[in-house]
Amino acid sequence: MSDPLLALGLSHKTASLALRERLAFTEGRATAVLAELRAHPEIHEAVAISTCNRTELYLAVGDAVEAESAALGVLARQGGIRPTELLGRLYSMRETEAVRHLFEVASGLDSMIVGEAEVQGQVKRAYELALVEGATGPLTNRLFRDALAAGKRVRTETGVGRSRVSVSSVAVDLARAVIGPLESRSVLVVGAGENGEGVARAFSAMGVRTMFVANRHYDRAIGLAQRFGGDAVRFDELPAELVRADIVVCATGSPHQIVGREELELVATQRAGRPLILIDIAVPRDIDAAVREVPGITLLDMDDLQREVARNLSGREAEASRARSLIDDEVERYRAWLASLEVVPTVAALRERGEAIARAVLRENESRWETVSEADRQRLDRMARAIVSRMLHEPTRRLKHAPEGQDSYVYVQALRELFALETAGAYEDVVQDAAPEVASLEDRRRRHRSG
Repeated sequence: MSDPLLALGLSHKTASLALRERLAFTEGRATAVLAELRAHPEIHEAVAISTCNRTELYLAVGDAVEAESAALGVLARQGGIRPTELLGRLYSMRETEAVRHLFEVASGLDSMIVGEAEVQGQVKRAYELALVEGATGPLTNRLFRDALAAGKRVRTETGVGRSRVSVSSVAVDLARAVIGPLESRSVLVVGAGENGEGVARAFSAMGVRTMFVANRHYDRAIGLAQRFGGDAVRFDELPAELVRADIVVCATGSPHQIVGREELELVATQRAGRPLILIDIAVPRDIDAAVREVPGITLLDMDDLQREVARNLSGREAEASRARSLIDDEVERYRAWLASLEVVPTVAALRERGEAIARAVLRENESRWETVSEADRQRLDRMARAIVSRMLHEPTRRLKHAPEGQDSYVYVQALRELFALETAGAYEDVVQDAAPEVASLEDRRRRHRSG
């Protein structure tokens, strides 16, 4: 197990909104991605994360090069693009770098808005989906549990997320910056999911009293509207509500655009010059970008939010540096656990390598010992084995008793590298040890699908 962990993805730091939306996964697409990944012989476990600002795959693999090539192909096919279009936009991380990145993602440290709380819920749901689909295993189960714990520790022990800034709150702040005080404005929220709820909550906190919620599932629109003192509207009433509203925020999970240019041109003629603010925080986007060209319409999307956030980062960076020191501790904890999986097979492989060398030297010198008796041959064999045993005694003892953390991991990696040791049994051993947990996950998956 030379490269057990591999992370592959893109985010707001590396890719445009246009590219991110092509690679965004709905739950159905994520399920298909997981199935395709797990069908490859070099990919043992997989979790796919897709949020408004990132799409990432976390994989436990055999051959890392083959697994990365396969995962790149899966992403390209899902996005309907050539793999070469992802070059320079996609990042690839292995081992400790992949662990650290996921921990920072789950903590909100890698988010567009540093410290945002929503990302932990998104990571948790991505892990749970992979769990239900049977795509996880011992390595990713431990990895994601530790990542979620690291995220909780960062929020508890630092002030990174104290001001509760989120994509939703930044969207509301942008609306206020464009149109002024919000109390007397009519607001339409399209989408009753997590982001829609965040938007409704933020507008309510700003004193908005005239709020409407539209969703394809009308009962969900009713529930959200009632929580924040608004009214629910049916999805087919959306054109009329676009005429009436001052501010519209779209936050659906639809894979297709729901508001087009022609529709907005008609709406604009009916508004008699009244300006309309459209804010699209969905990925893929809900609103056709060509709407920007319609007179009287102001369209803001995730790129605009990203620019706004970039102007207000300084206050959070000090706390983020404290949070990263906590992440260092959590990464070392995971590294120690991972190294512990490989201590026994590494020791066994080291001794086997030493004994194989001893046997080879004895065979090479057999022609010199034609007159040596069988008893002497056996004594030479025992002596060679004893030399190997004594030579390896101290490194073996240090490896077995290395303190948890950096030393254990470094010893294992150094021995495997210096002696070119193959420890393929490590992955199989941990899978066998985790058999009761895997059985429990199978039961959970069956219950989920039957319910």
